[in-house]
Amino acid sequence: MMHSASAPGKVILLGEHAVVYGYPAIAIPFGTMRATAKAVPSPSGSGVSIIARDVGRALHVHLDDDTPDNALTYAAQLALRALGKPSLDLTIEIKSSIPIGGGFGSGAAVSAALMRVIALAVERPFVNEELNQLVFEVEKMHHGTPSGIDNTVIVLNQPIFFQKDKLIQPFKVESPLTFVIAYSGVPASTRETVGDVRKLYQSNPDHYGSILAQIGALVTTGQNALQTGEVHQLGELMTQNHRLLRELTISSEILDRLVETAQSAGAFGAKLSGGGRGGNIIALAPPEKSEGISAALRTAGAVRTWLLILGEAPTDPKT
Repeated sequence: MMHSASAPGKVILLGEHAVVYGYPAIAIPFGTMRATAKAVPSPSGSGVSIIARDVGRALHVHLDDDTPDNALTYAAQLALRALGKPSLDLTIEIKSSIPIGGGFGSGAAVSAALMRVIALAVERPFVNEELNQLVFEVEKMHHGTPSGIDNTVIVLNQPIFFQKDKLIQPFKVESPLTFVIAYSGVPASTRETVGDVRKLYQSNPDHYGSILAQIGALVTTGQNALQTGEVHQLGELMTQNHRLLRELTISSEILDRLVETAQSAGAFGAKLSGGGRGGNIIALAPPEKSEGISAALRTAGAVRTWLLILGEAPTDPKT
């Protein structure tokens, strides 16, 4: 019997990098792009194999390997141990439409889909809380010192206000909001940018700590703007957030150009989203201008654009 599971990508609306230091952030699942895992039984004694065609990898999972160097095998190990299944015969195929290094949470989405399909195959689906913690462990391999925001928004598949070690707050908006997402085509390592920001902070805690605190304050104001539907204020907060991220040195020439292009084309505001120095930007758009903003961003160098409507019903994260 074949089993299938998936998980969405994500974008961060406000608060990346500062969230690592305990400040709040706002994140949104992005179901247009997904990671999917399909599992079928394999011959007795063959164990668990993972085929990742997108990256040209075929892997075998060894539960007795205490130092895995691959995130896929590590995710499978964690799932099997949590499920109490030291032996299982399964072939899992992973596919993902989420750009690697694009700031869309590719690693967390692939881990979530892989763990979900293993749990379905043994007829013991994970509850979200358990899955979230397991995916977070894999995120440490990807990013070193992650905040936990990526795995949380992806596993829950809901927009969230997130703050480390605080109660997670899913939220809804009263009226739909239209965002244009633009991918720069430049992959970047979140592990590196998080590490570089940490070095800056350690070199001058007062200066860079102030920038992180300003980002945290923007998020709190942005939460109110979301709840009241103040799109002009929310857009300005996004633009301010981008300026502060530039001061943390995690923007780039193409990201700055895309942000400026979105604003010139009529966006309420725009910013980089995710680790930075590559990846994507997110722009809050008047619905009637969204197509024009998308076209302008592609002309300015974006390799692809999407619309994200916050307020639409999400798809089931388990299918």
